[in-house]
Amino acid sequence: YQLVRGDEISASLLRTIEEAKLSVIVFSENYASSKWCLEELAKIFERRKNNGQIVIPVFYQVDPSHVRNQTGSFGDAFARLIKKKALTMDKEQSFRDALKDTATLSGWTLGNSQ
Repeated sequence: YQLVRGDEISASLLRTIEEAKLSVIVFSENYASSKWCLEELAKIFERRKNNGQIVIPVFYQVDPSHVRNQTGSFGDAFARLIKKKALTMDKEQSFRDALKDTATLSGWTLGNSQ
């Protein structure tokens, strides 16, 4: 609500994540194909670990185990991102850790998960 026109969205969103007490993450089949979504997730994961931020995962038409283990169509999307973006090993591992940690939390599964 407080994004100012002209502000860089990425910096504003990361600042908002820093200040948030709660984050709701909606995982979808193509979520892992977005480097930006994974950057936000890594930031949320960091805040949860260091500051106890409450995180609520929602699995929309994707199985939580596919998110946790980066398998199935979710894993395919992640593999395409890795191949396309040529991520550093550290960045790839931080994304994997955040996905695994978040997908082990109790959340909601919506739609036809497989």
